[in-house]
Amino acid sequence: MHTVYRPTSDDPERPMRDDTTASPAPLSLAIVGAGPAGLSLALQAARALPQARITVFDARDATKDVSADARTLALSLGTVQELQRMGVWDAIEVSGQSAAIRQVHVSQQQPTVLWPGPAQPEVRISASEQGVARLGAVCSYGTLVAPLQAAWLAAVAQAPQRLAMRFGTPVRGFKPLSNGVEIDADIAEGFDLAVVAEGGVFADQARLQWPEGVSRDYEQTAWVGQVQLDDRAAPGTAFERFTPSGPAALLPLPDGPITPGGASGRRAALVWCVPQADDPVAELDAAQRLTLLNTVFHPSAGRITAMSPLKAFPLGLNAHRRLVSEGAVVRIGNAAQTLHPVAGQGFNLGMRDVHELLAALQAEAWGAPTGQAENQALTDDADARAVKVKRALRRFERKRQPDRWALLATTDFLARSFTWPAPILATARGLGLGAVQALGPVKRLVARSMMFGWR
Repeated sequence: MHTVYRPTSDDPERPMRDDTTASPAPLSLAIVGAGPAGLSLALQAARALPQARITVFDARDATKDVSADARTLALSLGTVQELQRMGVWDAIEVSGQSAAIRQVHVSQQQPTVLWPGPAQPEVRISASEQGVARLGAVCSYGTLVAPLQAAWLAAVAQAPQRLAMRFGTPVRGFKPLSNGVEIDADIAEGFDLAVVAEGGVFADQARLQWPEGVSRDYEQTAWVGQVQLDDRAAPGTAFERFTPSGPAALLPLPDGPITPGGASGRRAALVWCVPQADDPVAELDAAQRLTLLNTVFHPSAGRITAMSPLKAFPLGLNAHRRLVSEGAVVRIGNAAQTLHPVAGQGFNLGMRDVHELLAALQAEAWGAPTGQAENQALTDDADARAVKVKRALRRFERKRQPDRWALLATTDFLARSFTWPAPILATARGLGLGAVQALGPVKRLVARSMMFGWR
């Protein structure tokens, strides 16, 4: 038994339970998780699939203030462009809580023994040399999610007959059906397609075993917070530094205080990765941490003058082998892959999942404007829709796997490399940095992958 739409005198599109199939329902899409990936998919699907029923489920309470979440996200240029197309980027910029990345500087702390130049090798990628206004941007999780949620709730208010937001409704399970999937969320409800976009962080996730997927505990801790810098660093520069303990990064933030009521100044988000077994940060007080941190980064980053309290997160890899589960269930974002922050690409990978999933559904004619012959797919019977959904999911998975596995392999290699013999590794890594900087085509390829992924 499925929910179908049948015209009635009081509500021409009211959902009703019925055993008949006289009036087939349009495509029904469930999105589990109202984080940035889930909300981005909902907003874009509402426009790209103009007659589809779209329901977003999230366990959090509707009154929770998502704007207060201070976790830092690095957004690639491709992600910024997607947010612009959704109409939410202006709200993010107007908030004054985002910063453009105009240059990326990558270096390592250990010397490269065989390097012939007078200075140690490094990679500098700038927006100007790539012919773009910015390489990406940085903002907090709350700064991103708040306007996405507001835009989605506005869309729901305008089209409540086909769009819905269900706060306080955790999804407890999925049951494959012959022509869709049944979701267990307070009540059992059938959909043509369910998208899981609720992943969380590595520490909260169940470990995967092959062939289901790959799970690896890097036995590293990421210490995250904010720092204030002096004025020596060029504004809008993101610094990545490879150290014997692990990678460390400074991501530009808009000027302001690093603690409530503190002095305003130039800010950066800090991600400082160290081994769990020999953590050089955990036992230090604030002054000692600040002293140690000032020995980590390249001199061009300038001096770190103050540091906020730091939070620690364990790091690891969880990656599902397949994006499509049994039945019509697909995973995107952190629900599909949680990776090391060394490349700062986790959320961007999820946004590329969103883009390709919508493209695959539109390829099945679900995005055709109303009135065109191709729009017949919107009112196919349940079995016909199931065939089209499976075909779209095969296309989606085929398109996404090269990009996701290339990034997963790269970040996994870099994360594990910090446990290898340091002198040999430092030399190899330094030579690699020097080669990227010297070889123009390679540098452009790296820059493009950073902005748009491996596609």
